[in-house]
Amino acid sequence: MKNKHSTSRLGVLKNGVLLAKRPGFTLIELLVVIAIIGVLVGILLPAVQQARESARRMQCGSNLRQLMLAMHSHESARRQFPAGYLSDTLRPDRDSDTLDAAPGTGWGLQLAPYLEEATLADNFASVSDPNQGVLHTGNRSLVAQQFQFFLCPSSAGDQEPFVVKDIDGSPLASGIELGRSHYVANAGHEEPWGMFPASSSWDAIANGPFYRNSATRNKSVTDGMSTTVFLGEHTSNLSEKAWAGVVPGGASHPTQKFATSIGTSADYAATLVLVHSGPAAAETTLYGYEVIHPPNSPASHVCQMYSDHPGGANVANGDGSVRFVSEFINQDVWRYVSSMAGGEVVTSGAW
Repeated sequence: MKNKHSTSRLGVLKNGVLLAKRPGFTLIELLVVIAIIGVLVGILLPAVQQARESARRMQCGSNLRQLMLAMHSHESARRQFPAGYLSDTLRPDRDSDTLDAAPGTGWGLQLAPYLEEATLADNFASVSDPNQGVLHTGNRSLVAQQFQFFLCPSSAGDQEPFVVKDIDGSPLASGIELGRSHYVANAGHEEPWGMFPASSSWDAIANGPFYRNSATRNKSVTDGMSTTVFLGEHTSNLSEKAWAGVVPGGASHPTQKFATSIGTSADYAATLVLVHSGPAAAETTLYGYEVIHPPNSPASHVCQMYSDHPGGANVANGDGSVRFVSEFINQDVWRYVSSMAGGEVVTSGAW
C-alpha cells in the first residue's frame, strides 16, 4: 500500500497535491530584523518624546494665559492687579524678621473669582478671620487644594500639598499645608524679603508688578505691557511654591537635588509666591558684582524662575501674551523685561 504522504525537495506531497515548504528565518536574518527595529526605535523615540514635551509646553502656556486673563479681569473689576500677597505689616504679632503677618492671601487666591472658582473665594471670605487669613483653621482644607491650572505638566517635582516649614526646616507649629503652584509672580530686580532691617513697605524697593501689598495698575507699567514679565514658571523639582499665599514665619525650601547641585538654601515666606530677576543689592554686596538670573540659570535659587522644559521657561507678559524664554537670553534684556517702569527699550526680536 502506497503512503498517502511523501516528501520531495519541493515540499510535501499530500493526497496527490504538492504543498510548498514554509520558509523559515535563519538566525542571521532574525538578528538583522532586530537590529533594524532597534535603529527605528532609536530614531523615532526622541521624536515622540519631543512631540510629547511640545504638547506639555503648550498646555503650560495655556495655563499661564488663563491666569493672565484672570489678572486682567481682576484689574477691570478692582482697578488694580492682585497684590503679590496681602499682609498687615503693622500687626503686633508680625514676623520679626520680615514683618509678614496675616492674612497672607496670595495672588493666586485673589484670582479665584476670575478663574471660575468663586465658591472657593466665597468660602475663604466667609470663614476668614482678618486676624488669621490663610492660617485660619477653617481655611485649612481650602488652601491645601490642588488645581491643574497652577501645575505645569512638564514639572518632574511633587504635585501634592506640602507642610510649611520655618527657615530652619522645622514644620510650623500650626502644621498647615499649602497646595503647590508651578507659577510665580515677578517682583522685579530686588529681593525685598531679604533686606535687613526689614521694611514695612516695599513700594520703593520692588520695581516689578507684584510684591507684598502691591497695587499695580495698567498705567503703572510704563515700559509696555508686552515687554514686562508678570508671571513665570518655577518647578517643584527645585523648591516649594504655593498658589494660596504665604504663612508668616514660613519659608520656601529647595529639594535635596537642587540644594546639592546648585547650593541654594531656604528663603523667606514671600518666595512661596514671588521671585526676582536680579541684580539685587544684597547679592551685589555678597558677590562683588551684579548677578542676574535668567530662567533656568545654573545660579538660580529658590527665588528665581526655573522650569523643567528643556532650554528655558514659559513667561506671561502684562498684555496676556505668553512666550518661551531661552535660558541663554541676554542677561541685560532679562533685566529690562523684569522691571515695569525702568525706561528701557526692548524690541520684540531682542528676546
